[in-house]
Amino acid sequence: MVQATYNFPVGFLWGAATAAHQVEGGNNNNNWARWEAEPGRILNGDRSGLACDWWRGRWKEDLDRAVETGQNAHRLSIEWSRVQPTPDRWDEDALDHYREIIRGMHTRGLTPMVTLHHFTDPLWFYDQGGWGMQKAPALFEQFAIRVVEALKEFVNLWVTINEPNVYVLSGYMGTDFPPGKNDTNAAFAVMCNLIRGHAAAYRAIKRVQKNSNVGFALNYRSLKPASASPIDHALASFAHNSYNDSFARTIKTGNLRFAAKRAAIPEAVGTQDYLGINYYTRDLVRFAPLAPRDMFMKRGFPPGAELSSTGFIANVPEGMFEALHWAKQFDLPIYITENGVEDPTDELRPRYLVEHLHQVWRAVNFNYPIKGYFHWSLVDNFEWERGWSQRFGLWGLDVETQARIRRRSVDLYAEICRQNAISSEIVQRYAPGSFSRLFPES
Repeated sequence: MVQATYNFPVGFLWGAATAAHQVEGGNNNNNWARWEAEPGRILNGDRSGLACDWWRGRWKEDLDRAVETGQNAHRLSIEWSRVQPTPDRWDEDALDHYREIIRGMHTRGLTPMVTLHHFTDPLWFYDQGGWGMQKAPALFEQFAIRVVEALKEFVNLWVTINEPNVYVLSGYMGTDFPPGKNDTNAAFAVMCNLIRGHAAAYRAIKRVQKNSNVGFALNYRSLKPASASPIDHALASFAHNSYNDSFARTIKTGNLRFAAKRAAIPEAVGTQDYLGINYYTRDLVRFAPLAPRDMFMKRGFPPGAELSSTGFIANVPEGMFEALHWAKQFDLPIYITENGVEDPTDELRPRYLVEHLHQVWRAVNFNYPIKGYFHWSLVDNFEWERGWSQRFGLWGLDVETQARIRRRSVDLYAEICRQNAISSEIVQRYAPGSFSRLFPES
C-alpha cells in the first residue's frame, strides 16, 4: 500500500466558518427575521430561533472544541442590526460583546477572520430600499468604520461582503432570499452598489488600520456545458462570466459586466488584498428554450456524481482546483473561506473533505498562493431558506437541547489540522473509499 503525505505550507490557517444570523440566535431586527416570519419562505416553516445560542455564550464551548481539535483560526461575521439597531444609534454593548468574542479567540490562539456583511441587513436599512438605494455604500462604510475601530486590536483579516453573487441571484433574480424580487434591473443596481460598498469599506478599513488585509468571499460554482453543443458552451460561459467573474473582475478593471448589462465603477479598482473562495459543487449548463425566467438555461449535476443527503451538493472535488486556478489570475493571496457538504450521517463528509483538500494541496504544489482553509461549518446551523434541513457541521446540533454531537469528521479534520498535512494513514483510517484516488499505485 502506498504511504505518502501531502504537506501544507508552514503557517497555513486551518479553521471553520460561521455567520452571525446562523449561529447567534435572537436576531430579530434584520430582514431575515422578517423573512422567516412569512409563511412559505423557509423549508418546513423552520425559524432560526436560538440558532446555536452563541449570543448567550455558547461560542465559548464551540471555540474551545475548535482549539482542542487542532484548529488555529476561525471565520465569523458581525450582525449589522445589533451594532446599528436604528439609523441614529450605535449599540456599544453589542460592540463590547463582539470584542469579548474576538478577545476570546485571541486568548485561545485562534486567528480571527471577520466578515462585515453575511446576507443580513438591518430592518431600517432594508425598509429604506436596502442595497438598491444610492446611499447604501456610504451607510455600509460607516458600519465598517465602527466595527474595525472596535475590533482592530485583535483583527486584521477582514471580509467586506460574503457571496455578493448569491445575495443578488437569490434575492433579486430569484425568490429564495429577501426581498424575492426576480427583477434583472434591480439585481444589476444592487450588484453595482455592493461593489461600491465593498470599495468604500476597503478604503475606510485601510484608513483605520493600515496593516489590515481586506478582501471579499466569492461563491465560486463550477459551471460547465452539459454537451458539445455550441449553445450549451455559450450559456455556460455567460453564466460563469455573470456569476463567478463579475464582482472580482470589476475590482480588477473597474468595468462591471453582469447579466448582459454593463457599468463603469472605477473606484473599485485595486480594493482587494486577497481573494476568498467559497466552493461547494459543479453544475452542467444546458439550453432550455422553455425557461425564459432562467435565461433559457437549466443546471444539473454531472451524471453519476455522488450527491449529498438532500441532493443539494454533488461531490466534484476537481471543481475546487478549477476555482483556485481561476482565482490565481488575480495575483493575490487566496483563502478558501468556505467548503463543506451537508451530511447528517457523516458518511459522505470524510470523502468530500479529503478529496477537496487534496485539490487544495495540488494547487499549493503548483505554488498557488493559498494561505488558509475554513470548513463550513464548525457546528450545524440555520441554513437560510433551507432552515434546519441541512447539516453542514463538523459537530452535529440537537436544536431542541442545544447539545453538540461529535461526528467522526471532527477527528479527521483534527488530524489534518495538527499534522498540517493529509497522510495516507489518515485517509485509510477515515475515508478508505478515497484512498486509491488520492494515493494511486502508479
